[in-house]
Amino acid sequence: MLDNPWIVFTVMAALMQAVRTAGQKQLANSVSAMSSTLIRYVFGLPFAVAYLFYVCDAQTSNLFTQALSGPRFLIYASLAGVAQIVATFLLIRAFSYRNFTVGTSFAKTEAVQTAVLGMLIFGSGLSLTGWLAVVLGFIGVLIVSIPTALQKWEPAAVAFGTLSGTAFSVTSLSLREASLSLELPVLQSAAITLVYMVSLQSCLCLAYTRIREPAQFAAIWQRLPLSLFVGVTSAAGSVGWFTAMTYQNPALVKSLGQVEFIFTLCLTTLFFKEKVTLRELGGVAAIIGSVVLIVWRY
Repeated sequence: MLDNPWIVFTVMAALMQAVRTAGQKQLANSVSAMSSTLIRYVFGLPFAVAYLFYVCDAQTSNLFTQALSGPRFLIYASLAGVAQIVATFLLIRAFSYRNFTVGTSFAKTEAVQTAVLGMLIFGSGLSLTGWLAVVLGFIGVLIVSIPTALQKWEPAAVAFGTLSGTAFSVTSLSLREASLSLELPVLQSAAITLVYMVSLQSCLCLAYTRIREPAQFAAIWQRLPLSLFVGVTSAAGSVGWFTAMTYQNPALVKSLGQVEFIFTLCLTTLFFKEKVTLRELGGVAAIIGSVVLIVWRY
């Protein structure tokens, strides 16, 4: 695993995302969906900037200025930034339809969507083993997503989750293109891309909230400790995702990132006291099979 740093960064990112999502669920009870999205970016930005200075050191200012002069970087990084706002907003909306674990499951079609879109748009194909791992992980998520006999199939939840996955896949593919366009060491290019995107996202979300939901600023202030927690975990998770996807095909990164689902199940059981069914455990088994294939092959 240490010979493949993208695996380490992916697992770290998945863990941080599961923890951050749990925090966002708590925020969703007192702030709007867009305000929860705003918190993720605004409170995460200082930590992203600190990380940028850490990996770039004295070169930070020059490297960041050079990145902003590249049209390819600006186009793809801006596209990724907007797509991630849309994806996060849709994911938070999906939370309100089903329990915590299943509420995030529909968005996990992101991995297979990333594989397909990456192949069609960027020609980034996978090996047979890679496709098998992606499909196996998708099947695991699908098993969990199917409602039980006592639950209604909610079209809105399916739509929000699936569209969230699509937007996240666009984000992943675009940020990789932006990061690779810089032609810098991986840690530096990923950090620059992260800071640019989070800065753009913070500005857009602040403008929207100021115009459409100004009362939300008071609500955010009342949940300041939790907001800081979401910001820190979001920044840490983003460092992991951005770095891993600069190293490796985003479809493989997102497939391995399905381990987040296992972390989510643990949070569901320990903190939210929601029951885990045999069907969900079956889905976890398929996801574990996908992870094993990726680690073994790559």
